[in-house]
Amino acid sequence: MRPAVDVETLEAGVRAGDRASLARAITLVESKRADHARAARTLLERLMPATGGADRIGLTGVPGVGKSTTIESFGLMLAEAGRRVAVLAVDPTSQRSGGSILGDKTRMAQLSVHPSAFIRPSPAGATLGGVARKTRETLLLCEAAGFDVVIVETVGVGQSETVVADMVDIFIALMLPNAGDELQGIKKGLLEVADAIVVNKADLDPKAAERAVRTYRDALHILAPASPAWSPPVLSASGATGAGLDALWRTVQDHRAALDAAGERAQRRAAQQVRWMHDLIRERLGEAFRAHPAIAARLPHLEADVAAGRLPAGAAADDLAALFLGTD
Repeated sequence: MRPAVDVETLEAGVRAGDRASLARAITLVESKRADHARAARTLLERLMPATGGADRIGLTGVPGVGKSTTIESFGLMLAEAGRRVAVLAVDPTSQRSGGSILGDKTRMAQLSVHPSAFIRPSPAGATLGGVARKTRETLLLCEAAGFDVVIVETVGVGQSETVVADMVDIFIALMLPNAGDELQGIKKGLLEVADAIVVNKADLDPKAAERAVRTYRDALHILAPASPAWSPPVLSASGATGAGLDALWRTVQDHRAALDAAGERAQRRAAQQVRWMHDLIRERLGEAFRAHPAIAARLPHLEADVAAGRLPAGAAADDLAALFLGTD
């Protein structure tokens, strides 16, 4: 018989900032075992009063833009200044093998061994937005462990940046200079949710970086800002040299001060929590739906009919919903 999880001891370890306890707590919330899920819910409920104190920073960008290098330089700068930094690094998962490299501790070798830093790589799986399924819970655990800066690094692919933006206080998009026609490479949806844009690798071609900064600023002028209290700035930086990262940190602090003064930061976090609850409701209902014996028996046949064009998808969905709800 498997031993029960000692939630009380685990809670004490997390609150004390013990890294091993934090790692075990994250593993617990990521587990798909039913008993672990119950223990994780209890643990999170007990730790909730200790959460909420961190600057929550989301960072995205296409592969090769220098996310890991920038985060390491940025994290080291903050750690040396006395901040405790947690990095939740999400690696893409292969849709063929289901595997993930989880190499961020290798790419952030110096930060990973700093006593004031903690790096947790997780596979994205099939989750939209380049985040792991339990990233939100992991963020709360890091806050409860005393980390006052939590950086969520996304894989920078997919169409759901809003998923990432909806769990952080400030969402930062890293862009490349000299990437051709920058406007052709910008997704309007990304600009609409970004709280700051950083043209990275500016040291490689300063003139190209300056042109890119002007281009992004012009693009932002035609969009209404997400908050009347904040106009997203466009900065240039170099993760490799550290240039511009102090300005990026000032931007994070200025953004927090502006939203606090307007009362928007607390409102944003409250709205995020409610949307998270609705996301979890949909997830739980989906799991219950797929686990329903009658649904499991009928679904393959309806899928075959839909795939063959014998039945409209809407009719199949209505059929399954009626079966699940007992109105068939």
